[in-house]
Amino acid sequence: MDVRIEPSWAAHVGEEFDKPYFASLVDFVRREYAGTACYPPGREIFNAFNLCPFDKVKVVIIGQDPYHEPGQAEGLCFSVKEGVVPPPSLVNIFKEIASDLGSPMPANGSLRRWACQGVLLLNATLTVRAHQAASHQRHGWEEFTDACIRALSRGRRHVVYMLWGGFARSKAKLIDGRDNLVLQCAHPSPLSANRGGWFGNRHFSRCNEYLRKNGYSEIIW
Repeated sequence: MDVRIEPSWAAHVGEEFDKPYFASLVDFVRREYAGTACYPPGREIFNAFNLCPFDKVKVVIIGQDPYHEPGQAEGLCFSVKEGVVPPPSLVNIFKEIASDLGSPMPANGSLRRWACQGVLLLNATLTVRAHQAASHQRHGWEEFTDACIRALSRGRRHVVYMLWGGFARSKAKLIDGRDNLVLQCAHPSPLSANRGGWFGNRHFSRCNEYLRKNGYSEIIW
């Protein structure tokens, strides 16, 4: 199947595109986009991969599914388009960065600048129906994105994986923790963060320290 995805990712996970589950997934997504509003726009579904080639990945952040309100999702987990008010989880991420690194709050909520530095902002489910969170779960996306995580774990060393919340932490079993750094904590959503376990995690400074020790440039968070 011809899928428009960045070539280095196609080289490592392209076999997934010829599996029966992926054909069913494509049929489902096409029907959904033809029949109702869905996000992100079709051309941005694979943004996480297209902005962050396989061989450039230094950090992986795992989300669940895209924002489901108009104009928010841009194919990168936690990220919103420029000009869109950052949702509460993203605000808490920025607050932790400010506390951890002393960085000022950014001017907007687009995380494309992270993706272009080697941060794979991967939602487990890459599409969603408007106004209906989790509406595209269990249709095949999770099988595909799990395969991507496994491929990274097999093919790359010294990658930092940030697993926030129970769902993301369930992906730890896919990652070789001997040759990579796996950081886990509570989810940055207000419901979780305000109970403790998010603020003070220092994932961003710990990430940069690990990258530096292994000869990689730090992320400008």
